[in-house]
Amino acid sequence: MHRTRSYLINGDFNQVVSPLDRGFAYGDGVFRTMLMQNGLLECWPLHYQKLVADCAAIGIVCPSAELLMSDLQQLISKQELTENLTSVIKIIITRGEGDRGYAAPAITNPTRVVLNTPMRRYSEGNLTNGVNLHICKTRLATQTRLAGIKHLNRLENVMARMEWQDENIFDGVILDQHENAIECTMSNIFARFDRKLITPDLSDCGVAGVTRQRIMGLASTLNLTVEVQALQIKKLLLADEVIICNSLYGAFQVKKIGERKMPQQTLANTIRTLLKS
Repeated sequence: MHRTRSYLINGDFNQVVSPLDRGFAYGDGVFRTMLMQNGLLECWPLHYQKLVADCAAIGIVCPSAELLMSDLQQLISKQELTENLTSVIKIIITRGEGDRGYAAPAITNPTRVVLNTPMRRYSEGNLTNGVNLHICKTRLATQTRLAGIKHLNRLENVMARMEWQDENIFDGVILDQHENAIECTMSNIFARFDRKLITPDLSDCGVAGVTRQRIMGLASTLNLTVEVQALQIKKLLLADEVIICNSLYGAFQVKKIGERKMPQQTLANTIRTLLKS
């Protein structure tokens, strides 16, 4: 069955976003993207915890889980999704409408958007052979108050993603101002050095993803220790293996970063299996 995008704004299929909405005007809001299979959201409790925490960090009251689930059920009913279909669900929460100017209104009514889109099919080569990464020239700015949050101000990621058009490049590594690898445009990063699994410190910038959190929790199962630390790009290129991850594809092995060929290993395949179990 052919599926198109569908979305609800504040629980209504016919509502539109106002030009006075602060999410539209200033990127004043947060979002999370997750996988839906068999009519159920994968890792919904973790995603909702992130939504609540991210909203709280910028002073927005997150809608209840029950309200968001009600919106999702409307989408499922409208599209007649079957248990064999996989979809991508994106939930956006903004501060809502306000007057012109940066000052946030004293009383707000947050806007919620629940968007359903078809799942992208990843190539078998990505799964079996790994992926290539571009090293982005665009750098992430330091902003400790927003670090880790998946807020709507994503221009750095947009500019970084504009740097390549090569279909053989899956994603791009973004650095901070000090040559530390922070993340990719749509993924988090892990580097293995012997039995140590390092993921970049996101205290100054970057997005703390749900799958990153899950992999950190799985490390002991793989007889690995996890360290969160600054990871210079030069050090990343010397790793025994590198993997990237997000909530849609799970984990992919990295076979090349820029011009550097990386060792071919199997950690990503193992992690992807564990994430599905």
